[in-house]
Amino acid sequence: MSTLHAPASAPPRPAPRPSPFAGRRRSGSVRATALTILVLALVAAAAASVAFGARGVTLADITAGMTGADGTLAEAAVAKRVPRTLLAVVAGAALGVSGALLQGLTRNPLADPGIFGITNGAALAVVTGMTFFGMTSPHAYIWAALLGAGVTAVFVYAVGSLGRGGATPLKLALAGAATSVALTSLVSAVVLPHAAVMDAFRFWQIGGVGGAAFDTLARVAPFLLTGFVLALVSARGLNALALGDEMARGLGAKAGRTRIVAALAAVLLCGAATAAAGPIAFVGLVVPHMCRMVFGPDHRWLLPLTALAGAVLLTVSDVAGRLIARPEELEVGIVTALIGAPFFIVIVRRMRVRAL
Repeated sequence: MSTLHAPASAPPRPAPRPSPFAGRRRSGSVRATALTILVLALVAAAAASVAFGARGVTLADITAGMTGADGTLAEAAVAKRVPRTLLAVVAGAALGVSGALLQGLTRNPLADPGIFGITNGAALAVVTGMTFFGMTSPHAYIWAALLGAGVTAVFVYAVGSLGRGGATPLKLALAGAATSVALTSLVSAVVLPHAAVMDAFRFWQIGGVGGAAFDTLARVAPFLLTGFVLALVSARGLNALALGDEMARGLGAKAGRTRIVAALAAVLLCGAATAAAGPIAFVGLVVPHMCRMVFGPDHRWLLPLTALAGAVLLTVSDVAGRLIARPEELEVGIVTALIGAPFFIVIVRRMRVRAL
């Protein structure tokens, strides 16, 4: 009697590499709803920023001040709050997107322009220009801050790439933290022997939007606009990089070009925001991290949502700083540090420094 043999089964195929987007997808309707809510929250925060401050104003004062009238103290206060509000909006959006880009580039949830030393690099460049080159023009501040931010970003990446394994998230975080501390010490070393420079620099160093003016906004606008455009251009490439370089190349993405474009966008956004408002910390850490947890890691949605959330956070923080110490003001850089430092501690305690 012949024995029937079952055909040999094909060798099992290796399990496909899980996508970092698996389990964290969000529908387009949810993201569109979130986008609408953030826009409404930004409008409400901007309205509160114009309405509330050390001096109380009426609706008539707000209407007159918005048209440029400054005949009374209340109207003058409103007129001054308008550019302040605009600077808080654009600086918050720029810092949030810059943080999201850095986290996507390094696949490090702790990446942030402040933690990586980029804001301190911009600050050192500005104070060096003020001290040794007599730099007083806000336009010169912008170029100095961009130069300092760019050089620092390249330096941190170069140091973090040394040794076996290349630029890992942990090595980049350590290199950035060490560089940030060193740059802070250098800033102090440059400023302390020069009393005149220290008086001009100490308020800018805290980080704030109280001295905003329309001419300052006009000077930083081209750099910010270019940075936002480059960030959106790099969004699809950052999604591919999250799968790993080999997978990204298999999908047709150009990893090197994506890194260069995204890094340039992060430097432009961080440098311009720092030049206009000072080195404001933790916005680039808190906002992208929260948006990624809630809305998912797709950078095509993450970057616009982060821009809106960053603008809301910085604007609300500025309003809170005005109301907490009324009639004095608490600089927005202090408020964001009070919010961001506990959040940073929670991330370090509950999460391993790993790839996103």
